[in-house]
Amino acid sequence: MSLAFRPFPKDDGLLSVYDGDQIAPNPSWQHYTNKLGYKSAGVWAVTVAESNACSLPAAGAPLPDFPEHSIIDFTMHNRKQQEAKSKILAAQAEVRGCLFAAP
Repeated sequence: MSLAFRPFPKDDGLLSVYDGDQIAPNPSWQHYTNKLGYKSAGVWAVTVAESNACSLPAAGAPLPDFPEHSIIDFTMHNRKQQEAKSKILAAQAEVRGCLFAAP
């Protein structure tokens, strides 16, 4: 599950996420799967405080057709550190539990 909380090389160290204050779990899953066309088993979340505690700044990054878009910034960390930090975020999300499971 930690892969879901780690940017891929194409992401230039910026993990795209949804702003949970602007969109609920079910609509975010619908957007991710139906509009963007990706596969997903469900929605898990971390808080800005949890991200910040890992020295991973989180910020809104609205796009024209995706105002709920935000990012978690991994750019100040090397690949090994990114992997370790993504595992911490994934563990926190697992404790919180799935917010929306795919039907």
